[in-house]
Amino acid sequence: MKKVVAATLVVAGLVSFAVTSVLTLTNETEFCASCHSMQINYDEYKESVHYKNASGVRAGCADCHVPKSLLPKLQAKIIAAKDVYHEFLGDFAVSSDIKNDPEKFKAYYEQHRWDMANAVWDKMKATDSATCRSCHSFEAMNIEEQSKSAAKRHPRAMEEGKTCIDCHKGIAHHEPSEPESSKPEESK
Repeated sequence: MKKVVAATLVVAGLVSFAVTSVLTLTNETEFCASCHSMQINYDEYKESVHYKNASGVRAGCADCHVPKSLLPKLQAKIIAAKDVYHEFLGDFAVSSDIKNDPEKFKAYYEQHRWDMANAVWDKMKATDSATCRSCHSFEAMNIEEQSKSAAKRHPRAMEEGKTCIDCHKGIAHHEPSEPESSKPEESK
């Protein structure tokens, strides 16, 4: 009986180690940027304040896109696994003639960018920008040290119960333009 318990503990430990290792590896920005379909996102990120800034603090892909709590993190990883699977298959969302032509791929990406961005923004709004708040919080802000605009807007955002993504949609990637087809018709 002791051998069975010991063997079970060893197997559980190895499984736990393997899962932790995979989660850690797949949280690395280098892992995210290794996919062809993420290159546009990665290039934009390298131009952002989250990549290079006066304080020298760098937020990676997982800091914004992967929840910190275990169950939401596992859920995000399971959902993202389909993207990795299709990237390995080489059929990620586009045919090979589009994927292998940088101009066609960029056009395809831009065509779907609004929907992809909104899906991320909706997730962030639903979690009260939890990934943002793991580094930023209203309580820790020194409003007096902020720019005039931010010093005016942050207290108002706190009063109105706004979350980070309500105002900071283009902070790490270029904010897409809303397609004409989704804009409400203006009254004539």
